[in-house]
Amino acid sequence: MRLLLVEDNVALADSLCSVLKRAGYAVDWRTDGRDAVVLGEQEPYDLAILDLGLPGMDGLVVLQRWRAAGSSLPVLILTARSRWTERVEGLQAGADDYLTKPFHNEELLLRVQALLRRAHGRVPQALLSVAGLQLDEAQQQVRVGDAEPLSLSASEFKLLRYFMLNPGKVLSKTQLAEHLYDYEDERDSNVIEVLINHLRRKLGREAIETRRGQGYVLVGRGE
Repeated sequence: MRLLLVEDNVALADSLCSVLKRAGYAVDWRTDGRDAVVLGEQEPYDLAILDLGLPGMDGLVVLQRWRAAGSSLPVLILTARSRWTERVEGLQAGADDYLTKPFHNEELLLRVQALLRRAHGRVPQALLSVAGLQLDEAQQQVRVGDAEPLSLSASEFKLLRYFMLNPGKVLSKTQLAEHLYDYEDERDSNVIEVLINHLRRKLGREAIETRRGQGYVLVGRGE
């Protein structure tokens, strides 16, 4: 899953980037509200974490610009502004959730996880359960049916999570690359093929179908 972090506090942003990347997210970080507006409209992010007190353009205006342009991008506001009236303004502008600084990283990760699942029509719960698979995002492990949990590499975990949030959908290599890599990464479709083969060895060959000329579909092992 690919996130846009908009935060002008360098120390905090650097820490959050590390936390989010360890949790299996690709992260693009920007400090200026004007840059955020452009990236939020041009890039296929799964979620934005948006500070309000930004240089260039206030975060609330950034959010209003996204919504005016028709964007349904899930947005978690992250700010030191703690007055209830400011929280109301953020929610009225189209924010999906609101977290006040200071905060615990664990709470941030759980809020991000919940927003992403809701955006993909999944019920927030301890494990992501789809098509006979159970994904433990905290441990980055998957259970196939009643078998013992299997450990996943960081890249396998990111790919499987995206498949499990989009079950039954045909996902092209381009789509997968856009949501697995950040803005600066080189996107190699051959790596996607290798990772899918790795997942098939762990989940079963039939778990991920190839649709020639279209992409891949997570079928799983049956509910």
